[in-house]
Amino acid sequence: MTHGEPSIGRQAFGATPDGVEVERYTLHSTSGSRVQVLTYGGIVQTVRVPDRDGRFANVVLGFDDLEGYLLHGNPYFGAITGRYANRIARGRFSLDGQAHQLAVNDGPNHLHGGEVGFDKRVWTAGPSCRSDEVCLELTRTSPAGEEHYPGTLHLTVVYTLTGRPAGAEATADELRVDYRATTDTPTVVNLTNHSYFNLAGEGSGDVLDHELRIVADRFTPVDATLIPTGELAPVAGTPLDFTEPVPIGARIDDAHEQLALAGGYDHNFVLDGWDATLRPVAVARDPASGRTLEVATTEPGVQLYTANKLDGSLVGTSGRPYGRRHGFALETQHFPDSPNQPDFPSTVLAPGQELRSTTVFRFSA
Repeated sequence: MTHGEPSIGRQAFGATPDGVEVERYTLHSTSGSRVQVLTYGGIVQTVRVPDRDGRFANVVLGFDDLEGYLLHGNPYFGAITGRYANRIARGRFSLDGQAHQLAVNDGPNHLHGGEVGFDKRVWTAGPSCRSDEVCLELTRTSPAGEEHYPGTLHLTVVYTLTGRPAGAEATADELRVDYRATTDTPTVVNLTNHSYFNLAGEGSGDVLDHELRIVADRFTPVDATLIPTGELAPVAGTPLDFTEPVPIGARIDDAHEQLALAGGYDHNFVLDGWDATLRPVAVARDPASGRTLEVATTEPGVQLYTANKLDGSLVGTSGRPYGRRHGFALETQHFPDSPNQPDFPSTVLAPGQELRSTTVFRFSA
């Protein structure tokens, strides 16, 4: 395993159809791990980390070139999603007595910021961190009316990669994602990163043998269009109980209404003891490689999605096709449809306030 000084590199990565140049930044940690981030969508394209024997593999799903990300129907691989991550029922909400109608781009609902969300915008990038870290700061301004949202939103997302030898045979690496936002008019905001993980290595097959634990005694049941009903239901006695480690595939095809509606897992979990501080909320492990992913966040929820709609038609960075359930996402977030659910934690951001959110993905073997 090669260790060295943390570093960051930059290279051209093509251009959008309207001629905007896209760059790829490569972050190297002291432990030899590597993360590549695109200015298009703030996309985490690759995360290379070692297994128990020191063999490196990319553990996130993505495309080898920009054209893949420009495809209609790209499933948000690795992207920053917003202005509102996840779903808003019928694309409608009211704020301060004013009704707002957003794009409907997921059946009858609004999903991940609309037709041209943050995942399809080119961000401005530059290094911004202490000398002993390697990080990338992405910024953009979302103008009032973009995708029909109120308020001009100023955004900063910082990716920080740290790696440190944890022993003679192992390393531990952290990818930290810090979100900041301010607005000039009251608006709603919900930001997440939509990375799909496969700890055996992307393109290696399904993730059904991965063991998963989520620190959540409750979840938000959904209706037939995957909008929360408003209930906070116990996971006990259901296939959504991940309070103890269990293989993702152990109960994914059980005869349960919630699984039938989503074709597997596509559900928001209500994280225990939320107080907006950074705390551990989930652990996933691939028994074959020994790679472990620990997730910590300041957010109140996490959406588990098991790539139920991948069908082998998309080819990833390895040159191999992605089939159904070849990855899983743990989208740290506020709850879906919160603007229409007064009992959910609020996603309203007002002038003079600053949205501050942090999620950490920690990799070890």
